[in-house]
Amino acid sequence: MASPATAAEIQDELICSICLEYLTKPVTITCGHNFCQACITQHCEEWEKGRRVELTCPQCRELFQKGEFKPNTQLNNIKRLKLFCEEDGEAICWVCEKSRDHRWHTVVPIEEAAQDYKGQRPSLCLNIWLPFSLSLCLCLKRKVKEKRAMITGEFNRLHTWLKEEEQGLLQRLAEEERETLQRLQENVSKLSQQSSSLKQLIAELEKKCQQRVAELLKVRDRRLCDLSPVDVTLDPDTAHPELVLSEDRKRVRHGDKRQDLPDTPARFDPCPCVLGAEQFTGGRRYWEVEVGHKTEWSLGVCRESVSKKGTVTLTPGNGYWAVWLRTGEYKARTSPSAPLPVRVRPSRVGIFLDYEAGEVSFYNVTDGSHLFTFTDTFSGTLRPYFYPGLNAGGTNAAPLIICPIPAQAGRNL
Repeated sequence: MASPATAAEIQDELICSICLEYLTKPVTITCGHNFCQACITQHCEEWEKGRRVELTCPQCRELFQKGEFKPNTQLNNIKRLKLFCEEDGEAICWVCEKSRDHRWHTVVPIEEAAQDYKGQRPSLCLNIWLPFSLSLCLCLKRKVKEKRAMITGEFNRLHTWLKEEEQGLLQRLAEEERETLQRLQENVSKLSQQSSSLKQLIAELEKKCQQRVAELLKVRDRRLCDLSPVDVTLDPDTAHPELVLSEDRKRVRHGDKRQDLPDTPARFDPCPCVLGAEQFTGGRRYWEVEVGHKTEWSLGVCRESVSKKGTVTLTPGNGYWAVWLRTGEYKARTSPSAPLPVRVRPSRVGIFLDYEAGEVSFYNVTDGSHLFTFTDTFSGTLRPYFYPGLNAGGTNAAPLIICPIPAQAGRNL
């Protein structure tokens, strides 16, 4: 009969250190330890999911590669002892039954022997089962101890790795924080310097702008003093049939009826406009128009060559440099339109043409303020342009009036 130590060693080989059960479909990995095929496969899958650094043997922690295990045919062929020799009083296998030691002995199934000896020979039963039980207990204790050591070691390694990772991450974070703060301080310093430079530059520009405005005002005053006031009159040959001109050709308004006038290429139709009779091909010219409390009007200059037929679009590109009042808004007819800086409602508007400088300027004569200046390059003949607006049921019936130019007109602007 095998000694308890020998039985324990055999039991040790038959127990899986992962599930602590008898080996099922035993396989051997590269280090020589045996495991249930299902247990070692699950161990590999858990490693793959967790993506640990190394795949190690659950028992000895030696490295091995996934799938590097092979069936253990020897352990797989070990069968539970099913026979009992009555002469020797021990459990045997079917191979031992045919051996020389037991060939002539009485051999019965182990279950039957257990029933026969249960009451008659309890000591013999103890001799059979006690060593086996003791060895099994020792084996299980040893496996549990190894499993506990394995778990403890695994978690210790994991804690060590996590601690190192934590320290590394905290160190990198501290370095990034230090670099970021340094860059921020450098940027703040640069912005502070740039802010100081910008403040100084703005102060210098404001000073220069003030000087420039004063110089421009002086130049404008000199130019206005040097202007040549022109006595503008209206050209009836260009007037729309619904416009009514005064006998002195200084006033124009929108009438209630269409007059029977010759339809010539020079006459505006269908847009109710009229041009001044004067033609300008150079020099400086200035005239003023009384707009009073009218709700709609347009004033300016245009090329002699503009088409008088069809829709009139007031833009420099179409040969018009004009300002207007529409729906309570004062605008310069640029493209797109630009609002005029009107502080006081103008009752009289001054128009200043500097042909050589390529400028048409408009002034609010009421408060002496500058409204707008067009800058362009002129060629050909330019003429004053007037649009009194529609009658609108009498709400805009007042005429546009070309005013006499006072002797000090330029000095008041």
